[in-house]
Amino acid sequence: MDRTRPLTLLLAGALALGGLAALSPAAQAADSELARNGGFEAGLDGWSCTAGSGTVVPSPVHGGTKALQATPAGSDNAKCSQTITVKPNSTYALSGWVRGSYVYLGVTGTGTTDGYTWTQSAPDWQKLSTTFTTGANTTSVTVYTHGWYGTPAYQADDLSLFGPGGAPVEIPATPTGLAAGSPTSSSVPLTWPAVAGATSYKIYRGGTAVGTVTGTSYTATGLIPNTAYSFQISAVNSAGESARSTAVSATTTSGGGGGGGELPARALVGYLHASFANGSGYTRMADVPDSWDVINLAFGEPTSVTSGDIRFKLCPVAECPNVESEADFKTAIKAKQAAGKKVLISIGGQNGQVQLATTAARDTFVSSVSKIIDDYGLDGLDIDFEGHSLSLQTGDTDFRSPTSPVIVNLIQAVKTLKAKYGAKFVLTMAPETFFVQLGYQYYGSGPWGGQDPRAGAYLPVIHALRDDLTLLHVQDYNSGSIMGLDNQYHSMGGADFHIAMTDMLLTGFPVAGNTERFFPGLRPDQVAIGLPASTQAGNGHTSPTEVNKALDCLTKKQNCGTYQTHGTWSSLRGLMTWSINWDRFNQWEFSRNFDAYNWS
Repeated sequence: MDRTRPLTLLLAGALALGGLAALSPAAQAADSELARNGGFEAGLDGWSCTAGSGTVVPSPVHGGTKALQATPAGSDNAKCSQTITVKPNSTYALSGWVRGSYVYLGVTGTGTTDGYTWTQSAPDWQKLSTTFTTGANTTSVTVYTHGWYGTPAYQADDLSLFGPGGAPVEIPATPTGLAAGSPTSSSVPLTWPAVAGATSYKIYRGGTAVGTVTGTSYTATGLIPNTAYSFQISAVNSAGESARSTAVSATTTSGGGGGGGELPARALVGYLHASFANGSGYTRMADVPDSWDVINLAFGEPTSVTSGDIRFKLCPVAECPNVESEADFKTAIKAKQAAGKKVLISIGGQNGQVQLATTAARDTFVSSVSKIIDDYGLDGLDIDFEGHSLSLQTGDTDFRSPTSPVIVNLIQAVKTLKAKYGAKFVLTMAPETFFVQLGYQYYGSGPWGGQDPRAGAYLPVIHALRDDLTLLHVQDYNSGSIMGLDNQYHSMGGADFHIAMTDMLLTGFPVAGNTERFFPGLRPDQVAIGLPASTQAGNGHTSPTEVNKALDCLTKKQNCGTYQTHGTWSSLRGLMTWSINWDRFNQWEFSRNFDAYNWS
């Protein structure tokens, strides 16, 4: 909290450049055009683009009225491909027109030597061509085009595969064996056996298509607790879609959310500078207005970065002349709780780096945090790990099964605290966008290394603790521009940023563009929007008018601007701010606007 330096991701690595494939003799006269919709006049029909990177545009085009445009993002190179039936031991000519930098055209699955050709720079339409010969047992190949990591969008048009056609592709058989795993309060995992000839699977919930995957598993997310759902799947390839499978039913569990049921339907969360002043002035616990439903004590900090030994003490008199006594502070906490408020200890902050790199540090963390909670009679814990507290080791690439000790030990420590204090234990988290939403593009050091290992590092923690989590309030401030689910970059300061960032949390997203590793969305009642209370509190201050626009869009689908949400999140929990002290400094503008907002 309270930083002015936005984090920046540096993606290192050299481009691996390949040579042009040698041209073979021209295809025979009896050959025919085999690529389906190579001019993209029928949209993306017949084509599959990774991570939703591809779209069809009316300009620029090489021929006809439409062309492909695809945008690389993070570890995704915007690959668009089509699988085509071919004959064994046959020669084919592959060609296409492209625009952009580092654009590739190639083929895989030939059974001989897969080939590709590329251009380093094509400011206007440039033709790429190559040929290949299929192997003795090859009956299909996949042709593709892609860009390169970190480069702008490229265009492709009039793609062609010319040669002898193979046996026609048949629609896959109807899938069997669809099974539902153990549901949570908001999700149901699905698995099924592979279907011969299928290149993807379409998932239906209650008769409505809700997703497409290339693998044999899918997790339905954003579901309502204690509700029955019905699911079916179909198998898809270039010939079409199979009939739907026999339906399976699953019922989500009730509740979850670590004490969230005891919060009001609309909650205001604020950080109280209890251990320091930092220019905003000290605010006594007894003077915190009733507007605040959750009061996070800032901050519990470690004795050293790796000790796990967390300490908390009130602001010293020299810094805060009006600080109350310990006894008065504890009495005021009890009064807040008697009025239905929750008071938590927040661990970390800008200066409180916490790295639980060992099991000893994990255990010390549990015992020292327990002591603070017990001494002050608190309701729970807020995780505000920042800076270099969380990072992913090289090779730790799947948020669903983390291996980095600082991640694994934190998850275990919080689960231990939750088990100790029971269902009423309130658990909140306040990560930065760098550690959460940036995970849509980048995760850890990446498949080739060189990325910032902290990118997306909160995702495994949130995922592992989602059924214990009361509130996630990502800091929508002190942030660089972040790509949303519309594959556009969004910047701080207006409603658009909060709409896009919050919609990502509620909808879910493929981590680092990998559709096989999809981060499931949270329930709306588990999410609040994090904002600075004033221009002095942090970069990215948002005016009350823009805050209200964001709430209108997310909860009512009104005043949405250019970004279109993936749902109407009417049960969004509320707002978080840094901080109560800065709100008081700013004449309580933030909390008064929250109190006055019409949620209906």
